[in-house]
Amino acid sequence: MITRKRSAAALCALLAALALGLPAAGPALAAAPAADDTPARSEQDAPKVDLVLDVSGSMRARDIDGGSRMAAAKQAFNEVLDATPKEVQLGIRTLGANYPGDDRKVGCKDTAQLYPVGPLDRTDAKAAVATLAPTGWTPIGPALLKAAGDLEGGNGSRRIVLISDGEDTCAPLDPCEVARDIAARGIHLTIDTLGLVPDAKTRDQLLCIAEATGGTYTSVRHTDQLTDRVGQLVDRTADPVVTPVGVKGADRCADAPELKPGLYDDREVFGEHRWYRVDVAPGEELRASVSVAADRAVNRDYGVLLRAVTEHGREIVRGSEAGDGRTDVISTGLRYPSPERDDDSGTAPDVERVCLEVSNSYSAAPSVKTTPGLPVELTVDVVDGPSNASDVAAFGLGRGWWLLGALVVTGFVAGVVWGWLSRWRVAVWRSN
Repeated sequence: MITRKRSAAALCALLAALALGLPAAGPALAAAPAADDTPARSEQDAPKVDLVLDVSGSMRARDIDGGSRMAAAKQAFNEVLDATPKEVQLGIRTLGANYPGDDRKVGCKDTAQLYPVGPLDRTDAKAAVATLAPTGWTPIGPALLKAAGDLEGGNGSRRIVLISDGEDTCAPLDPCEVARDIAARGIHLTIDTLGLVPDAKTRDQLLCIAEATGGTYTSVRHTDQLTDRVGQLVDRTADPVVTPVGVKGADRCADAPELKPGLYDDREVFGEHRWYRVDVAPGEELRASVSVAADRAVNRDYGVLLRAVTEHGREIVRGSEAGDGRTDVISTGLRYPSPERDDDSGTAPDVERVCLEVSNSYSAAPSVKTTPGLPVELTVDVVDGPSNASDVAAFGLGRGWWLLGALVVTGFVAGVVWGWLSRWRVAVWRSN
């Protein structure tokens, strides 16, 4: 049983953590756009998602919670269909569901649209899922190409969720190359992959497919895990889409393009430095974040650096993050509050020119193409700053300093009182 002392300590730790988190500094906050800049749902077409399910013969295996892989997929689909947001247009495509024969040429064309992408009729979609039975081959590459076609049209978010228990059996059409081709089209389509009780080859292939488009890979061994993950991805599709603006960073600060608040995309080759410029008025706060995606095979151990410097080269603040080869996207961010103007003579500049440097430490094998560069997504926002710039500079605690101090004093006093009471109780016990 937890003692009162441990409960008090836990409560203090929780309150201290909350105090530390008050200003919410870091990449997540840096990436948040201003509320007024968030596009309205009415300005975008409906988000679309295509669930692509492997129905090959190996889905008969009974190794997920005592049932077959196919049964787990059906249960997950039914629960996800019940919870799909009404604004999402959802479709279902199969691979290996119809041809049971041995003709490889025919089997590698076996992909069909089970339920078309559009407004969801849950009853019809569930009825279609109920008819599925493990059958044939695993043509992942052809299925991805067809799924990309299923999602054509509109400016809403588009996502393919691929669920498979084995690697593609229809080479030489490499599904990784198919995913890279889809990414190169610039249509902002994300492919997420889930492996059902995957072996090493299946995991590597599904991971490669996801990385090519900035998607995610998840290994699944339980039905509820499959349901939760597919549901999360469908919900994520409903998030508003902001189309990035293309920009080309410069080799040095003096030539950097000026960026207004918004979302931008660029390309950066391995080990490159790119510069951008943002004007910040006195009393305003610059918030910036950058994400770099590994859309091809890269060596392990890499990093991304985002620096804010003055136009004269003095570093103001920086953010950095590192990866180890298992992360498809790596992000970091920073915040910089420009000091209030205190020059009454009028000679102080109206704005401060801040240069943002984005650099990476990616590397790859000699056989890997370095062009085009890695996808870079840069978010810039300028908001009204805190009344005192030191509120942010002080270890990120902001106005939480007073609460942290109060917690420290309270903890000290509580410790002294507790110790005095304990000694008094021991003295009373001994006297009796």
